[in-house]
Amino acid sequence: MNKNRLEAFSDGVIAIIITIMVLEIKVPHGEELADLQPLWPIVLSYVLSFVNVGIYWNNHHHLLHATRHVNGGILWANLNLLFWLSLMPFATAWVGENHFAATPMALYAADLLMCAISYTLLQVCIIKAHGSESLLSQAVGHDLKGKISMAFYLSAVPLALLGLPMLAGVLILAVALIWLIPDRRIEKKIAPE
Repeated sequence: MNKNRLEAFSDGVIAIIITIMVLEIKVPHGEELADLQPLWPIVLSYVLSFVNVGIYWNNHHHLLHATRHVNGGILWANLNLLFWLSLMPFATAWVGENHFAATPMALYAADLLMCAISYTLLQVCIIKAHGSESLLSQAVGHDLKGKISMAFYLSAVPLALLGLPMLAGVLILAVALIWLIPDRRIEKKIAPE
């Protein structure tokens, strides 16, 4: 099957996710800069989530660029990723509204963990469909960045629940910083010589 429909659908869903997140930022009643002050946790959670969703969109683009065709397993793995990404607006709003409290941070980290797991599953499905000698398989290799990301997210969940939500936030931010520069592994493999 052609990958174009999957790519277009995914782009549309991700655009809607970002739109829903920004709609959670309510305009304050007042005209002074001080009226914006209560919004800082909501805006900060939005920025962090926007960066995370943007990272997934960027890497998803590279992943599909290295994909020649899709099958049913890839379609379902992609839907799994989109499901977990679609929960990002809820997790973002809960974290922002509750000033990065323990339970909302644990849920936020758990959602990011599930996004990372589902992205890895999508990679595995694509590699399985294209073979172990495919460009994607060669580019991903042992996927150290992916494994570090999952370990950080997995650590952030109990840290938040143990009353250390800011430390959990530092781990989440660290993962975002690791991935902020787009993953060049795929670009290097598909770039013309």
